[in-house]
Order: sequence, then C-alpha cells, then structure tokens
Amino acid sequence: MELPDRTAPKQVIVMRRDLGMRRGKEIAQGAHASMIWLALRIREPGYAFTEAERRWLDGAFTKVCVRVDSEEELLAVVQQAQEAGVLVQLCVDAGRTEFHGVPTPTCCAVGPDFPERIDPITGHLKLL
Repeated sequence: MELPDRTAPKQVIVMRRDLGMRRGKEIAQGAHASMIWLALRIREPGYAFTEAERRWLDGAFTKVCVRVDSEEELLAVVQQAQEAGVLVQLCVDAGRTEFHGVPTPTCCAVGPDFPERIDPITGHLKLL
C-alpha cells in the first residue's frame, strides 16, 4: 500500500454544520466551492496557474473536508487565508431551495496549495 504524499498540494473544504443542510446540499455546496476558483481562472485571459495549482490539477485533486459550527468560524477561516495570501473561495448559497430565500454562506474552499500554507489555517478543524 502506497502512503499519501504529504507534500502534495491539496484543497480543504470547510463546511458549516450549524445550518442543518441535507447531506446532498452539503455535497453540492462543497463542489461549488471547490470549482469556483477554477471557473474564475479559466475566464481570466492569460492567467498562469501557480506551481501548486498545476500540480493539484495534474495529480489526484486531493481534498480534505472539515467542519465549523458557525458563520463566524467560517468567515474567520476565510480571513485567515486571505491574510496569509492563500487562495480561498467563499460559497454563498442563493437560498432558492433552503434558507428561505436568504443568501447564506455555507462553506469555503482553501487552496489548492501546499500543506505548509494550508495547514496553519485549517489543520485544527475537525474532519467532516
């Protein structure tokens, strides 16, 4: 059995668990968060992927899913990532199927980037 490469780029999906979302909704929101950065980049003429982004795209698309228990905790992760210069995308649900029409921050994707940049931001969070 081959051990995982702990130096390979990864993406961490941080999910709010206080919202009581259906499991399918959580999965869809996490997928949205994971893909937002790529959708933005391919629309940006001449964008050059970072080394971490290229290695992640060429590799196994490693994702780790963790949880927070409030909007405040989620926004704190977003702020920490921004302050550290780590790519982060906040996913805000439009509220059409849940949340009574109120746009609601549900999760974020940190990275893809190298573990030494992501782990200080998300390494303390519990797995989902």
